Amino acid sequence: MKLSLGPLQYFWPRERTFAFYRQAVQWPVDIIYLGETVCSKRRELRTLDWIMLAHELAESGKQIVLSSLALIEAESELGALQRLIEQGQGWIEANDLSAVQLCRARGVPFVASPTLNVYNHRALAMLMEDGLLRWVPGVEQGAALIDELRSALLEDGGDMPEVEVIGFGRLPLSYSARCFTARALDVAKDQCGFRCIDYPDGLPLATREGRPFLRINGIQIQGEEITDLGPELPALRALGVDVLRLYPQAEGMDEIVAHFDLARRSVTPPPRIGARNGYWHGTAGMRSVDLP
Repeated sequence: MKLSLGPLQYFWPRERTFAFYRQAVQWPVDIIYLGETVCSKRRELRTLDWIMLAHELAESGKQIVLSSLALIEAESELGALQRLIEQGQGWIEANDLSAVQLCRARGVPFVASPTLNVYNHRALAMLMEDGLLRWVPGVEQGAALIDELRSALLEDGGDMPEVEVIGFGRLPLSYSARCFTARALDVAKDQCGFRCIDYPDGLPLATREGRPFLRINGIQIQGEEITDLGPELPALRALGVDVLRLYPQAEGMDEIVAHFDLARRSVTPPPRIGARNGYWHGTAGMRSVDLP
């Protein structure tokens, strides 16, 4: 099983971002996703910077995939997406159907991200005709759906693409045209002052009773708890999952990668270092399901 470093969901300073990825290229991951997927206003790294970084890291021999925005709202954002596809010279992670259309038109292979919301085998088959080579199921789509889609594709005489499952990190639950961070700080979205940069792992949001609940990350809402499917590795292998995605965190990411690298080479599943696995088992995402 391969390990991937998912796209950076948070807004970090330019030098911190470069330093992170120049360290990450030394880690035992097989695939690194690069690019801004949340907010086009986050311009510490421009589109050209992500493309240049992709070319630099590709010299390591790892697969480098450029990721697109999940919510495209303006012509300028579409233009940035076109540059990403035309100059990237590799796979694209399509977080929006406009990325799928452009990849199809230019014959560029792509990864279907969780935000494409693929719920049936016919949709998956259509995307494969367009150039899809790897599918990342939505955050709430667990083992049962993957098994169902695989069986349906095989019955229709088709093949399953590579499957990449989110194995570690805070899950991206929703996106909005409004900026949750700006609203929480009582500033206008257009005058946000890029306040996301003050929260390298997102802004915690508690319930009225003071219980940790969600993370606010610009226009994105994440779950508060860390999802960890390390103990499910035997089941993931049995299901034919090809890639385990680890989302970047501000601290200790090298240790997290080392933990999963050791786990994938071990005959016994690792201890759980995160807190939640509910979605994978077909129940509420906030739940933790004990394995037998």
